[in-house]
Amino acid sequence: MSDLSLAKFISDLREKKGYSQVGLAKRANLDLKVIEDIEGAQEFFLSVVVRQKLARALKVEPSLIKKYEKKPVEIKPNSNYLDTIKNNILSGNLQGNNCPLCGAELSCRIAEMYDLEDNLVLHPKAHCTKCPFQIK
Repeated sequence: MSDLSLAKFISDLREKKGYSQVGLAKRANLDLKVIEDIEGAQEFFLSVVVRQKLARALKVEPSLIKKYEKKPVEIKPNSNYLDTIKNNILSGNLQGNNCPLCGAELSCRIAEMYDLEDNLVLHPKAHCTKCPFQIK
């Protein structure tokens, strides 16, 4: 397997095909935010549907994309450390959170989503820059 990341692989392949991020999103019938998250290394693995849509748009086999994905690793939901990280993120402390697996600093963000009644719901998100750990 190559040392290329999923983000770099998709970005390079998109540019080789002559597509912009917007163009790829349209060809793949995906939201631009999905493409931005993949190329911005916010996503390390893809759902089957997203992988298939990207593969079709980029004219490659889905298995080629899959080989650049990292397998997700999660800690059991009752982990106190995981709760601490989530609370830190929701409190606005996006820096200084360390991966519980390898100790590297986590890349953190807060996802803003809306429930069925249009109420804003904040979700902590984090991924390790060195290993496959993430909080989804």
